[in-house]
Amino acid sequence: MPRSVNAVASRARRKKVLKATRGYFGRGKNVWTVAKNKYEKGLQYAYRDRKAKKREFRALWIQRINAGARIHGVSYSQLMGMLKKAEIELNRKVLADLAMNHPEAFKAVVEKVK
Repeated sequence: MPRSVNAVASRARRKKVLKATRGYFGRGKNVWTVAKNKYEKGLQYAYRDRKAKKREFRALWIQRINAGARIHGVSYSQLMGMLKKAEIELNRKVLADLAMNHPEAFKAVVEKVK
């Protein structure tokens, strides 16, 4: 009796991976064994970088707040301490947006806590 393989499911699985690897460089887009490895590695990077993205944005916000705060004569750590003491609960994302796009509002916040 011939060996039964589910060719329909196998082809569908390969098509799914090859569709996901469109745009990859070289053989990574059309050779099954290479594309499969690149696809799996890409999923690993995506999982890792969903976590890293949060760290990178927080670091960016801190840099922007620090730059805005130093214009008004305080450092980032001093500003955050004064905000905590004044019980003003603005998160770093909002503070960074104020510092970048609404400097007059950011100045008002700094003056309020000074």
